[in-house]
Amino acid sequence: MSRYDRLAYTPAVRRLQQEMGSATAADRRLRAPGDEPEPLTDAETSFVRGMDGFLFATVNENGWPYLQFRGGPLGFVHVLDPHTLGYLDVRGNRQYLTTGNLRGGDGRVALFFLDHARQARLKVFGRATAVPADHDPALAARLSTPRTDGRIEQLVTIRVEAHAWNCAHHITPRFTEHELADALAPVRDRLTRLERLERENALLRAELARHTAAPATPS
Repeated sequence: MSRYDRLAYTPAVRRLQQEMGSATAADRRLRAPGDEPEPLTDAETSFVRGMDGFLFATVNENGWPYLQFRGGPLGFVHVLDPHTLGYLDVRGNRQYLTTGNLRGGDGRVALFFLDHARQARLKVFGRATAVPADHDPALAARLSTPRTDGRIEQLVTIRVEAHAWNCAHHITPRFTEHELADALAPVRDRLTRLERLERENALLRAELARHTAAPATPS
């Protein structure tokens, strides 16, 4: 947290904190040492491995920020060690804006992981690299399970500089199909039984109607 604050609290931000009356609280956060890259703890590692997407921010050579979404199966972003994240990048629209920004700058990036179901969000500062998929076969194999479906183009790694948890305020709870599967299973079972009963009922009604319409046999 302290490392993140030191990177995020620029002089302009500090002036605004003073103006808005939050400088004292910010000072307390900055007093803790934070000059070395901050490792991911078990909490951050578990959170990242449980995510199916994140927002990836870079800055181009003209100073403009660019934000991109990256998604895949749960755990497609791998925690390689307490300081390194990685994933296999697959072919998309072939604009290569994020990759171009990485190669045109010093690799500084921001990652934003948002979990609507648990109302939690994690911010990460880091330095990223993107290299061809055949650059490191051993790493590619390590990142291959799980990975996003598609044609693999690049190995992306992020060297974590700092991270911070955001408060849960204003995060609207939303749930994916995967997250709702267990809760909806009894409902789906009930619907299946109802559909079966409706089919059986329709057959019985048809059979009853057939017998009712049949002419009486003379005695």
